[in-house]
Amino acid sequence: MTVGTHARRVRTHVTGAASAAVRPVLEGSRRPARALAVFPAGLYLEVRTDLEPSVIAVVTGAATRLPNAVLLAGALPSVTMGDEAFVGDGTVDVGGLSLRARRWWDPSPPLGEVDPAALPPASALAGHGTPGLAGNDAIELLAAGCASGRLLGAVTAAERLVGLGPGLTPSGDDVLAGLLVTLRHLGTATGATRALDLAGWLGATVTFDARTRTTPISATLLHCAARGEACPEVLAVLRGLAGRQPLEPALRRLSGLGHTSGADLAQGIAIGLETVRALSGQAVAARRGRG
Repeated sequence: MTVGTHARRVRTHVTGAASAAVRPVLEGSRRPARALAVFPAGLYLEVRTDLEPSVIAVVTGAATRLPNAVLLAGALPSVTMGDEAFVGDGTVDVGGLSLRARRWWDPSPPLGEVDPAALPPASALAGHGTPGLAGNDAIELLAAGCASGRLLGAVTAAERLVGLGPGLTPSGDDVLAGLLVTLRHLGTATGATRALDLAGWLGATVTFDARTRTTPISATLLHCAARGEACPEVLAVLRGLAGRQPLEPALRRLSGLGHTSGADLAQGIAIGLETVRALSGQAVAARRGRG
């Protein structure tokens, strides 16, 4: 009997917990995928689909639990770049790994009601790393446009920031992601409808052609952020700002993400925080003027 040059790989069947954000893709029809990157603690798969998230992160407990992630119950079996991959019909199949999600988590849990007057100033977020685009005029334009409610200025700045910077998640995208998630969550919690309207316009702007302007993983995370979906480190900071848990430990955990990702996300959160505070204050002043 002749043995082939490539031994058949034994398939490892494992279970995990998945973000509800990936449920439409994971439970949809089976589609081919390709490995974008493989790390000891996880891998990124780009699925051939028009749905978002089109990139799914398969990670162990040692990795950041991104809003587009499926979390393995144990270690990551051996996977190499170029392995055949498929996603759908409830499973992620790549190389010798077959993963099925048995549990789901919410990447966008609500904060509940928050008094906008109780929100701390943006200075509460300072001192935790240097953002990759510190001093960039597009950041300053974005902050000014958002806080004043000037849609044209905010949208113009956001368009300039998409894909700006190196890495799998460029700094400009991380700033925008932090901003979008903050506007969604704090805007909803405080009843700041102008902040939510701004989130809608900015989200549509940065996701419109994100696949052609930034990396696949970053484009997916922008889509997630536009819906208010984020990693636990970002959500913990928002809970800290809302008075639901201590803020300082959450900021320290956030600052540990990536080379500058944590600081970039915090910069976006700070812009979103000041925007919600400013637009809420303007709404209160307008109501008093009418009274």
